[in-house]
Amino acid sequence: MGRKRADGRMIEQVATGRAELVPDRDRAGSWTLLLDGAPQSHVDLTDPTHLEFEYVRRLAIAIDLIAPAGAPLRVLHLGGGALSVPRYVSATRPGSTQRVAEVDGALVELVRRALPLPADPRLKVRVADAREVLAGSRDGSYDVIVADVFAGARTPAHLTSVEYAAEVARVLDPAGWYLANLADGPPLRHARRQVATVRTVLPHAALVGDAAVLRGRRYGNLVLMAGRAEPPVPELTRRAAGDWFPGRVVAGDDLDRFAGGAGVVHDVDATDSTPPPPGLFSTGG
Repeated sequence: MGRKRADGRMIEQVATGRAELVPDRDRAGSWTLLLDGAPQSHVDLTDPTHLEFEYVRRLAIAIDLIAPAGAPLRVLHLGGGALSVPRYVSATRPGSTQRVAEVDGALVELVRRALPLPADPRLKVRVADAREVLAGSRDGSYDVIVADVFAGARTPAHLTSVEYAAEVARVLDPAGWYLANLADGPPLRHARRQVATVRTVLPHAALVGDAAVLRGRRYGNLVLMAGRAEPPVPELTRRAAGDWFPGRVVAGDDLDRFAGGAGVVHDVDATDSTPPPPGLFSTGG
């Protein structure tokens, strides 16, 4: 059991590090989850459609465009955190079947205890490794797979390879979509290789992110949307540009240039994603 500080912050040691739940002073009923000082999730318990993090809003925009508004989806979430995206899907697409794979059982229990989930019998959380869950899933069993897996602020190597991507493609419905949070910084080697790797099995893709990140000027998050059909680029562009912090969409020939001949990642040469620069995250004590 962890401890609660006078400022309302809850601190607990979990399997993947030091977890902190920090109350949002500007928004009642809202919390930010940090792991070893790195922000992982923001949850508004009163309004799950309020998404504080830019990349999470971009994931949500992609999910909004995948099917008609309100239509239920079959969604597999690789990585749980505080379950911001599953909560959003439950609120905006009632009746969706959702499965969450989160490797850290202590984190799952902390989130369930401190940030209770909505009463949704179709939302199930499993304590397991993301790739193991993929391996045990049936062909074509999901409309959407959302990958947002970090350990120590880095995506584990075994979730970056073409063998992993092939499992994602197998488990996706033929008309399904893969959405991935890619964190990277100059010279964007990880992001470029991930685009090249995923497109070997899901050839049509778009990348959404802050212009400065896409130009390799700073570290940040990019959202990859990939499937077997052309992504909804015009709608994605319009929605991303209208965000609180406008995003840019890279697709088609521009995405080819972005990948720039980057090599495909295999299990034998996979590495964890690029670490954030020192001092990027402040733990606040």
